[in-house]
Amino acid sequence: MLILSQVHKTYHGPTSRSVLHGIDLHLQDGDYVAVMGESGVGKSTLLNLIAGLDKPDNGNIEIDGQSLNALDDNALTRLRREKMGFVFQAFHVLPHLTVLQNVALPLGLNGIDTKNAAAKAHAILEAVGLHERGSSRPRELSGGELQRVAIARALVHQPRLLLADEPTGNLDPDTADQVLTLLRDQLKRTGATGILVTHSASAAATTDRTYLMTTQGLHLRDE
Repeated sequence: MLILSQVHKTYHGPTSRSVLHGIDLHLQDGDYVAVMGESGVGKSTLLNLIAGLDKPDNGNIEIDGQSLNALDDNALTRLRREKMGFVFQAFHVLPHLTVLQNVALPLGLNGIDTKNAAAKAHAILEAVGLHERGSSRPRELSGGELQRVAIARALVHQPRLLLADEPTGNLDPDTADQVLTLLRDQLKRTGATGILVTHSASAAATTDRTYLMTTQGLHLRDE
């Protein structure tokens, strides 16, 4: 599903900063992995490269048989829209839309008609325990509920790959545990491949395996 081969990234400026050094990663359909590491080692950069939001200096990233190097900006946008889902620490739920409208948004962007989009959004809201909050506005929800909305929105169009960047960083420990369990359950239900970037060992423990990112590269953590 996802193959990274010798991926390098350096940021150039007044002082050049080499972030990623020969990253290799192979994930199969349905794999759910965590990436841990100190701040500044390149975890978010890794997600940006996988999402096609930035380009590596060297190496290749392949998603579902497509090399990102061979895609132009329009093709990368389609790939993100159709095959990827994203969950962030800051939720990024649109305040002027209802919960249902937020969740249905990826379906509309993919050309699904309003009636079918609403039905699919209702179904996944029920799966994440928010079936009664479809008409609510984001300001009426707790942080944990907002992250559930974000997870529902990320998975409603059944992406092949989900990228989660510190999704529980703004939540209290009990709520974070609930959200992480929900995220894992929904990934396993849909069969999506998932990457969780986190500083939390307890969060990483909810995944199938954990990789440690250092200045020397990405390594599978010994259990």
